[in-house]
Amino acid sequence: MDLEIDGNAALVTASSSGLGKASATALAREGVDVVINGRDEERLAEAREEIAAEAEGRVVAQPGDLTDPEDVEAMVETTVEEFGGLDHLVTSAGGPPSGAFLDTDDEDWEEAYELLVMSVVRLAREAYPHLKEDGGGTIVTITSRSVKEALDSLVLSNSVRMGVIGLEKTLSKEFAPEVRANAVLPGPHETARIQELVEDAVERGEYDSYEEGLQGWAGNPLERIGDPMELGNTVAYLSSPKSGFVNGTALPIDGGSTGANL
Repeated sequence: MDLEIDGNAALVTASSSGLGKASATALAREGVDVVINGRDEERLAEAREEIAAEAEGRVVAQPGDLTDPEDVEAMVETTVEEFGGLDHLVTSAGGPPSGAFLDTDDEDWEEAYELLVMSVVRLAREAYPHLKEDGGGTIVTITSRSVKEALDSLVLSNSVRMGVIGLEKTLSKEFAPEVRANAVLPGPHETARIQELVEDAVERGEYDSYEEGLQGWAGNPLERIGDPMELGNTVAYLSSPKSGFVNGTALPIDGGSTGANL
């Protein structure tokens, strides 16, 4: 399917690995010019090379910390300067530390809020003047299925990510009709982080093989873990005119594992 976004410009944060990288790859394959972002400059450069090898559009790397307002401003400025505009913003960020409520302190909560919520606030604020031009654009926020169903030992993610969904829903109204805003709520996907956790579990003797360990993450009706590109392709679709009447939604991408009806 031609998503009709060839020649567009996108900024995808936290995209040197994981689901952000998959989203940037999916957009680049569609001919979108993409700015990718990460804090580790060496890993970011490697990701740029890998994405560029599959890209129909240009791929530019912009290092930066999502909790630094000046870095966030630079990400948007770089996209506009390199590509002449900004049509699509995809926000992603690493997850906060796991732990129970009584194991967290004020600093943990403040850091999680800065990383997960304020990064999206600042990105949306900086990007909006550009997104609304030339017929409008899109915002897709990558959060977690934890906003639908609280997960054990993830109190920071369960709580703070809800703020991102409230923001996304508000932006879908305030920025409309020029800009659509949606969210995706991933369950486990076979990212480098999951691969590392599974390999460690195999070394500890918890599983006999990597395949068996990976299956341990597949608690859903499809009986498998997600491929990161499945989420990336969904992000590209939500960024395209093909999803033109989809606005203000929070879409679980978890193989049906979430128990919530809504």
